[in-house]
Amino acid sequence: MNEFQKHVEEIEGSLSEEEEIYKENILDHYKYPHNKIEMKGATVSHKEVNPTCGDELTIYLKIDDNKIQDVSFIGQGCAISQASVSMLTDEIKDKSIQEIKTMKSEDVYKLLGIPISVTRIKCALLSLKTAQGAIKNYEQTRSY
Repeated sequence: MNEFQKHVEEIEGSLSEEEEIYKENILDHYKYPHNKIEMKGATVSHKEVNPTCGDELTIYLKIDDNKIQDVSFIGQGCAISQASVSMLTDEIKDKSIQEIKTMKSEDVYKLLGIPISVTRIKCALLSLKTAQGAIKNYEQTRSY
């Protein structure tokens, strides 16, 4: 079984027709991630690692007037973590830092659109943790 088939298997199960569509979207984001590039000239970046499985992400933000002007990421991991960060980077472009600070796990689950097993929660939420960590770094550097 190749690596891609393993990723498909980990998100398969008894899914509804709507969830099947979301599953295809997840696999598409995994194979063809949006915004996956190391951003030169970012205002701030932040790296997080999921020690449970080894997934790792670095998110880069370009912030102007407390608004996300641009966002990108680099990293590696399972289909859920990579799809999650690809979708989240699309979602947070043009949002205020306050909007990102108040995002919850449910917002990420909604983007993914399929049930997330207990063993994959940290994978799914790594993107949000990393983005919010970048915002925290930004605010700490601005407070001096």
